Amino acid sequence: MKILNKYTYLFLGILIVSAIVILNFIPNLETEEFDQEVIDNIIEGVTTTTVVSSSDNNQNENLESIDLDDQVVLTEAQISDIDEILIYNEFKEEIDNFDVYLLIGSDERSEEIALTRGQIVGKRADVIILGLVNKNSQEISLLSFPRDLLIKNNCTGNIERINASYTKNNCGGRAENLAAAIYSISGIRVTNFASFDFEGFEEIIDSVDGVEICVDKTQKEGFSFELQKGCQTVNGLTTLNWVVSRSTEVLVGEKIIDSDGNDISEWEPMPGVSDLTRIDRQQYVVMQLINELKNFSSINELNSFIKALENSFIIDENLSINKAVEILWTFRNIDLGNVSKFTTPVDYLTLDDGRQVLVLNDTIYNFLKSNSIIDS
Repeated sequence: MKILNKYTYLFLGILIVSAIVILNFIPNLETEEFDQEVIDNIIEGVTTTTVVSSSDNNQNENLESIDLDDQVVLTEAQISDIDEILIYNEFKEEIDNFDVYLLIGSDERSEEIALTRGQIVGKRADVIILGLVNKNSQEISLLSFPRDLLIKNNCTGNIERINASYTKNNCGGRAENLAAAIYSISGIRVTNFASFDFEGFEEIIDSVDGVEICVDKTQKEGFSFELQKGCQTVNGLTTLNWVVSRSTEVLVGEKIIDSDGNDISEWEPMPGVSDLTRIDRQQYVVMQLINELKNFSSINELNSFIKALENSFIIDENLSINKAVEILWTFRNIDLGNVSKFTTPVDYLTLDDGRQVLVLNDTIYNFLKSNSIIDS
């Protein structure tokens, strides 16, 4: 009997130690449904839904409202020519020789971040980046979709920006709707996804003690950030504000501070700042974060970074924790010089209300093939 008790206590001890190891070394990442059958149904238009009104939200908390400011207002001529405008939104051939990881940055924001970026209603995809890993060569490419890219929503039939498709409705979850939109205009099927909001982005940057940002001119946006000409390591909030800035200004001449400490320098709007500028900055920061992984030489050093992901990321239900960590650890060996970075080929289109959106000016298949991402 004593021997039995001895081994019982030993077994219980092993269980306790194992639990401690799991809790400390394996993150409890939040997961979200990501069903390929649901995505196929959305693509095929099997399920339809409507925009949810505020009164409906009280009856169905699982559905999300859409900010009316995001609605696309087309001219009568544009409405009649919509098939011609979106002529490159239909693919002719699937692109299937890749493992495809979708990185989504939601514009949901905390109260602190709202002070510098403003408050918004609902959630949209501010960052949409596909990580394409060639199944044969294992070469990696980043393909970004501008948030203002015009699409036809598979679920509602509405013409809208692609970022607005990141909505939970009667057709499916947020990532499922976005993955369906991506497939419909590219023929690329998303294998797995990970998402983060503005606060999560900030936490990730801070978990690696900031990232280095290099700029060729001193620049700022109001009081949200200021970067000096050259290179500097900045925290998460500054990085976030720089990445999403639409009203960046550059310093003219030398910086001048008066006797009261006020900046009386001359600043002027940075030319050419657009959704595409933001994508360049997004890809730059992603590459900087990948580069930071090389600084982790052991699982213990990586542990603090992994813990940061617990509160920062949501991953799909099909992506196991072990697989997520394995992918992260593998990225340490990436030669950043060999990572190709692209943005979908687009032109500007002016809406009836004066705002601009983007439309594809070539098929994504042709674009990737011309850039040697797809094998001939």
